[in-house]
Amino acid sequence: ALNIYHDLKKYMNVFFDQGGSIGRRYRRQDEAGTPYGITVDSQTLEDGTVTVRDRDTLAQIRISKDNVVQFLKDKIA
Repeated sequence: ALNIYHDLKKYMNVFFDQGGSIGRRYRRQDEAGTPYGITVDSQTLEDGTVTVRDRDTLAQIRISKDNVVQFLKDKIA
């Protein structure tokens, strides 16, 4: 998770949150106006994917952790 955080920090403002339940973390980020949330979980360890959550649509997709930076750069650009 910290590797992804440091990779993203080179290109955009990021916030690392590991406190509380996932629902609480999503709510905190929604209130802060964070457009996309990245979740690293046990499945990340199994298959190398993360969940990307869109704040506006609440849609969630799983993508390779290696593609997170480019995915978000494309979305935010």
